[in-house]
Amino acid sequence: MTETPSELEILVSVDGLSRLFHSFDPSPFRERDLDVEAEKFIVGWAQDAAAAAPLAIVVQLPGDQVRPDSATLIEAAVRNNFDYKVGQETRALRELFREGWSALLIGVPILAMSMIASQLIGIDAAPASTAGVISESLLILGWVANWKPLEIFPYGWWPIVRRRALYRRLAAARVEVRGI
Repeated sequence: MTETPSELEILVSVDGLSRLFHSFDPSPFRERDLDVEAEKFIVGWAQDAAAAAPLAIVVQLPGDQVRPDSATLIEAAVRNNFDYKVGQETRALRELFREGWSALLIGVPILAMSMIASQLIGIDAAPASTAGVISESLLILGWVANWKPLEIFPYGWWPIVRRRALYRRLAAARVEVRGI
């Protein structure tokens, strides 16, 4: 039987409720963006947690600002903020794949043409001759034209998927408000 990691509490102490939210956000309270520094703090702690560990965001406020509706409002704001981040990462992933496919549609024909041209030029050319250098240069050009899709498809998308999974975990985190 495997043991589930214990819940990680991310403790966010603020001297006022307004410090938790982005000061220039004109949205109603329930939909407000988290302050950039508060978000970085929460994300930084969550990144260090085990992937299977449930998360809890505990906001410590001065006692006079802790009200019964505070937890509900803060929970909705945290959820909305990180759900929005999930959407941003999903769009970024879609755009990255679109860019990869476009680069591949350009790169593969360039590779094919450069291979054919290289073969035609290099049929009777000695490797050290000008024709041999041009032939090899065409092959290099063909592979360089495919650099972007070869970067995107095997490796480029993993960081986005990891961030999106982290934001999903944060959007689902338990939110609690405590007095200081």
